[in-house]
Amino acid sequence: MILNIFSMFDGVGGFIVGLNDANNSIGKEVFKTTYSNQFEPSRKAQDAYEVGVYRFPQVNHLPDDIMTVSDDKFKVMRENNVNMIVGGFPCQDYSVARSLKDEQGIQGKKGVLFWEIIRATKIIQPKYLILENVDRLLKSPSKQRGRDFAVMLGAFNKMGYSVEWRVINAADYGRSQRRRRVFFFVYKNDTNWAKHLDEFYNDDNSNQGSLDDFVENPHQYDDYIFSNGLFARQFPIHSEPKVDGNKVRRASHWLGNDVDYDDYILNISDNFTGTIWNTGIMRHGKYFTIDTTPEIEEPMTLGEVVGKAKDEFIAKFEDINLGHSEYKKYIERYIIKDKDKILKFQQLRDAKRIPRTRPDGSEYFYSEGAMSPYDSFSLPARTMLTSEGSVNRSTHLLFENGEYRLLTPNEAEILQDFPLDWTKYKQNEETKEILEVSDRMRMFFMGNALVTGIVKRIGIGLNHIVEEFQA
Repeated sequence: MILNIFSMFDGVGGFIVGLNDANNSIGKEVFKTTYSNQFEPSRKAQDAYEVGVYRFPQVNHLPDDIMTVSDDKFKVMRENNVNMIVGGFPCQDYSVARSLKDEQGIQGKKGVLFWEIIRATKIIQPKYLILENVDRLLKSPSKQRGRDFAVMLGAFNKMGYSVEWRVINAADYGRSQRRRRVFFFVYKNDTNWAKHLDEFYNDDNSNQGSLDDFVENPHQYDDYIFSNGLFARQFPIHSEPKVDGNKVRRASHWLGNDVDYDDYILNISDNFTGTIWNTGIMRHGKYFTIDTTPEIEEPMTLGEVVGKAKDEFIAKFEDINLGHSEYKKYIERYIIKDKDKILKFQQLRDAKRIPRTRPDGSEYFYSEGAMSPYDSFSLPARTMLTSEGSVNRSTHLLFENGEYRLLTPNEAEILQDFPLDWTKYKQNEETKEILEVSDRMRMFFMGNALVTGIVKRIGIGLNHIVEEFQA
């Protein structure tokens, strides 16, 4: 069975790269991306879109704001057998990069784009969705923690889908970056996989309105969460949940069963008071969630990333001596010569306690702890942000051969498990002209991207489910 994919909010193709890598590991084409959409509303130049055009000429690329894509276009996708949607939907309104006073959650300008996923799902009716967002989503907004995610669960429930989720730190599972993201595995309740779960867990839509039955069995999906689910299979966790004192970090909740879709969603939004932990499953309006601990795999270190980027750069040249010479020139571009710039980095990374004034006139101190003077080569990298490469506290600062330098775009690509030079070129769709992408934009792309190695593992796990249950 081939899963024909619509990649929403595609960026520079992270989901496509990860699922193509899964195909290579499986040994056949299971995942085939046929449509993608990428549009950055705040930018005149659509660089990420043009990288996608250059890298995936066989894909039908949609360059439009997703909110302007017509229902008819989604109907065409359904007619062309699109049966899977993937996407790392915009996360700025949930991101820890935003201060609490500015967060807007699902009501935020970009947060509303989640409803475009729902619109596409209603029309296309895919069997599966794989989605990704920042882990703060599970606690958004700060004044009603978990509401936004609960609304999302309710929206999928009302369309006849189940949702499995897991917060995954890429470095916990062998990758080179400490990047925590929540992944959703969403599947239609009429797939063989879902029907198997209904039978195995004696849980179907017929008892959806029975709150008493639900409350009496909060452990119903423990086997799924710890061993049988897609994420449990591909990203093993310890068999016991975390505890807070003597209390197990576990929660379960009934999302209600209002008949009208809008009333149902509004009821969750207005009244949700539950807890959502880093692992869980929602089926037929009931969710079960547990705070779990990963079984740690040895991560790739920043030093290994630097070494890999160097080796792959040199390997592009037939003459190894020329390769070394060109690499030296390449690295020279990222060495910081300006002493004032080095001093600024040191100040940014130092501890600070700065007096500030609130809008009401009251005073307080803004504090930050000290960071190491530069990033360790013996640890996985910190989370890359879109500001990577600028003079910023979050920017990686390397100290190599007695000199300070920034990450190269090649190193940033490897930190996200992209191939070397993946974002170096873009292509104008109309003129067919191929141009180089600026370093600034390449670093922005990688700060916005996902770790494709995690997507690869998800793809391999989904293939096992599809083959086992002919789902």
